[in-house]
Amino acid sequence: MKNRLSFFIMLCSVTAIAFAVLFSCSSMGTIAGIGAQVAAAAGVINQSTADTISKSSDAINQAGEAFEKVREDITPEQEYYIGRAVGANILTNYKLYAGSPALTAYLNRICNAIVINSEQPEIYNGYHVNILDSGEINAFATSGGHVFITRGLIACADSEDALAGVIAHEIAHIQEKHSLKAIKSSRFSQAVLATASAAAVTAGNAGASVGGMNLADLTSAFNESVNDVVTTLVNNGYSQTQEFDADSKALKLMAGAGYEPSALIDMLRSLEKNQGSHPGGFNKTHPSPAQRISSAQKAVGSYKVPDTRSFRQERYRAVK
Repeated sequence: MKNRLSFFIMLCSVTAIAFAVLFSCSSMGTIAGIGAQVAAAAGVINQSTADTISKSSDAINQAGEAFEKVREDITPEQEYYIGRAVGANILTNYKLYAGSPALTAYLNRICNAIVINSEQPEIYNGYHVNILDSGEINAFATSGGHVFITRGLIACADSEDALAGVIAHEIAHIQEKHSLKAIKSSRFSQAVLATASAAAVTAGNAGASVGGMNLADLTSAFNESVNDVVTTLVNNGYSQTQEFDADSKALKLMAGAGYEPSALIDMLRSLEKNQGSHPGGFNKTHPSPAQRISSAQKAVGSYKVPDTRSFRQERYRAVK
């Protein structure tokens, strides 16, 4: 009987989740209760068991509240403060490069040219580019509009347009909200754990835990772990699909600002030559340059802009 009860509890929880996706998460407990009474009427479970499940609606509704987090929109202010926390974490592992304020200002002018011609020229606290004092080939972007590029990556570029390709790729991650989508995935994970905990409570074990945490702990742990989730994302890298999408959007951003989109592919070819001698960085967080080149070549032909790269070489050489 105990196994039968546990199975039905799990079935009710899953059914409640499915209904919650279509309707309201706050009604999950009510749905489970109704399902239990229907099952009792059909003879699947006895009335006593159905009453026990119905009385557990509060626990299941708490799980529903956790699911609401999945659907919750993150405000621009939250985007910024989450990004700022991630940026601060990055700067515990890298130092800012102060050797060339002119180069930092130059990169920010490139960034401004790209975003002002994009579909999202303004965000809560603007876009900002900083150089990391590291020979590693790497770059990061946070939801707060912070773009970090290492000296090692800058050294691989041979033109302003190539640098624009790097910056456009990072801006694409910001505008496509890739890090925020990862946060919402973590909210979903917390909700699943909360649902499992609610099911354990429904089974009559009020002290039950999932992953060593009870339902209340899971709810509070989510907010406390957002920074860790985003930091982990930055360290592990985005998905391959997101990286390809960022390259594709970078081509569009470059063309919109008057940069030569094919310069992104030139930059990727440079990375193909140089990445192997620089352990870590893009080697562990990005698809291989060859994969990215193959993906970008499918889209680059869609953009036709006048090739004005030669006019920018003098100012590029002046600061590089």
